[in-house]
Amino acid sequence: MAEAAVPKRDLVALVKARFEKVTTEGNAPKGDPCVWCDRERIIDLARFLKSDLEFEILMDLAGVDYPDRSPRFEVIYNFYSVTHADRLFVKVLADDDEAGVPSLTVVYRSADWHEREVFDMFGVRFSGHPNLRRILMYDGFQGHPLRKDYDARERQPLIGPKD
Repeated sequence: MAEAAVPKRDLVALVKARFEKVTTEGNAPKGDPCVWCDRERIIDLARFLKSDLEFEILMDLAGVDYPDRSPRFEVIYNFYSVTHADRLFVKVLADDDEAGVPSLTVVYRSADWHEREVFDMFGVRFSGHPNLRRILMYDGFQGHPLRKDYDARERQPLIGPKD
């Protein structure tokens, strides 16, 4: 006998019940829910997702550049619950200022390299990150190659072998 399908949780309602200022954007392309969060509340939201809603994994985090908008960047977090087979996307607006976005390394260790990649490619800073430095480009590289205003034809300084 086939088992009845277990209804999915209303993740947006669960998040909004705890964080009133969280707004919704609709669903991600495959129907997964998506919410917007203020950067000041992202750590609280991540802790809630991990402990209360059992989102055990931060699958990915990405940056998107909108150079004609302020704040210029979106940081998009992709959380996954193995226990419930749920996915939730969380978006945070950011600029490349010193304040940046609080690092989620205190909640999810996997945020370490993801945040370093967004820093390296877009210049978004993650405050409180234990080791925020380039991860893909070399230390002398100038600029951030995934920014839409980055000139790929510009020459970079040559870095020779260390003595």
